[in-house]
Amino acid sequence: MSSRHKHHQTYTTKMASPDESTVSVSHVGKKKKAPSRYWQELQKEKDEAKDAGAGEGNKEPTTEEAEESNTPKQKKRKFKEKRDQNQDKKCISGKSDPFPGKARIPEDRLQKFKRKEKIKKPPHQHYKLRTMIARSEEASEMAQKQAARFDLLLPEEAGFLEGDEGEDTCLVSQEDIANAVDITSGAKHFHLKLSQFGPYRIDYSKTGRHLLIGGRKGHVACIDWQSKHLMCEINVMESVNDIKWLHSESMYAVAQKKWLYVYDSNGIELHCIRKFNDVLRMQFLPYHFLLATASSTSFLQYLDVSVGKEVVAINTKTGRLDVMCQNPQNAIIHLGHPNGTVTLWSPNQKEALVKMLCHQGAVRSLAVEKNGTYMVTSGMDKKLKVYDIRAFKPLKSYFLPAGASCLSLSQRGLLSAATGDIVQVYRDVWSTPVTKPYMAHRVRGTVWGLHFCPFEDVLGVGHQDGFTSMLVPGAGEPNFDALDANPFRSAKQRQEWEVKALLEKIQPELISLDPTELGHVDRATFEQKHEDRVKALGFDPLAKVKFIPKFKKKGRSSAGHVEKRKKQVAHEDQRDIIRKAMEDKRKTEEERKNKEQKKTLMLSQKSALDRFKK
Repeated sequence: MSSRHKHHQTYTTKMASPDESTVSVSHVGKKKKAPSRYWQELQKEKDEAKDAGAGEGNKEPTTEEAEESNTPKQKKRKFKEKRDQNQDKKCISGKSDPFPGKARIPEDRLQKFKRKEKIKKPPHQHYKLRTMIARSEEASEMAQKQAARFDLLLPEEAGFLEGDEGEDTCLVSQEDIANAVDITSGAKHFHLKLSQFGPYRIDYSKTGRHLLIGGRKGHVACIDWQSKHLMCEINVMESVNDIKWLHSESMYAVAQKKWLYVYDSNGIELHCIRKFNDVLRMQFLPYHFLLATASSTSFLQYLDVSVGKEVVAINTKTGRLDVMCQNPQNAIIHLGHPNGTVTLWSPNQKEALVKMLCHQGAVRSLAVEKNGTYMVTSGMDKKLKVYDIRAFKPLKSYFLPAGASCLSLSQRGLLSAATGDIVQVYRDVWSTPVTKPYMAHRVRGTVWGLHFCPFEDVLGVGHQDGFTSMLVPGAGEPNFDALDANPFRSAKQRQEWEVKALLEKIQPELISLDPTELGHVDRATFEQKHEDRVKALGFDPLAKVKFIPKFKKKGRSSAGHVEKRKKQVAHEDQRDIIRKAMEDKRKTEEERKNKEQKKTLMLSQKSALDRFKK
């Protein structure tokens, strides 16, 4: 029997008969289940009777069972089973993996990349803060594991200098080292003869690619020292006290006779900051974009170079400030004074955070290790001292015949000390007693500036006769973080890094002696704020709310039911109080028993004088 639709589409249908179990073409969509008929049930019963002897494994799932097995939970379970089966399968070679799962990371390598201690989570009522802390710790842990795994991929190793049997490495000259190494490394040892405008202060950029030199008599030059390309050279026509690169190699600051000046890499004067007068020493905090200056008028001043404004000016009241360094770990400024003390300063306080008496004479130079653990000082008493800043206690003390006028610490922990025209390099000054230097070199004049080049085994020395670049094997960190300081970055990469660094700039208010305190909650301040809030509102918003039973229908909110629910809640509170009281009582009883046991033990011990007792 055929029929034609008004849209000229033809359908063919058949009348159902008792012999047929299903309809060949349904009048509804394929996804919809066909309507059940009474003869289908009879046919199903007959089929079940026939297959009664067959096993359960031969049965085909019905439509309902198939639909149940396609639920999300069933699918998830099947996926897990399949994944476990795949893990247990053998490899193509026919052998199973003897070490299944991810490779184990050694504990010492994990500790190397550990960022912070785990934060104590707040109570459950601050659930949002708990979730945020949990996510932060998960991300930190993942980053730590990834860094530890990728540590194997860092190919470079630190260099070292090893002499022959019975030979001292301090007797090896720079010419011998330059001749022994490859041509590229040997070219890093050179001397610039600039005897007319010396002595010279020096500074390397954060990437270690560019060198800035400033002569006492006004000569300033910035150089790409690896390619020996002169970027700019000027004479400021007055004395120069100190020089410092700013956030990138495109700007640098010069502390001149009267005021502080800022120049670009072409030698063009950008700013003359007259608020900063008589500056003697400078330090730049790269993550805060702060230029810290110490002046002869006893003022410590901070300049925000991102906006060009003075952040704070602190009168230290300690006289002339010509000894200065920074702690790279927490951005605290260390100042040395003529009375032998070293003070630690932060822009958040007008008073010194710490005062340490380090020498019997005036302090001549300071240096702090990159991890912020050790500080090395030299004074007029001809002593070189190593301090543990965590405990503010001296670890080692060395006597130098003429004292050290300049100090510098490398990324790998080598210490350079200048005595007159001799530069000595020491190794492991805080772990083992040092009896002789690791290296030594004589320059052509009194040393006025020392600085290790980042990521290179090079020590820059500024002296009366110009500048000397020394080769010091094992001084620089061999592997650099390209996202932080990339020596090979292009101009476009530098611009992108500068924008990112400005967005991630740390505010001066966050500078503190212990940076880990930023993750803790100030309990005293919180309690004071809570008390003020209670006084303002007239009630405690964090107090436990009195239980009010919810109104229920069908007679369940009668007076008897309400009282019964109130008593249940009251009993729960009472149980907590009793449990706490019992716990305190048990602790007190244990302490009393321990005291009694100790007392009986003391009495049971016989003394040599007991024989004189009557």
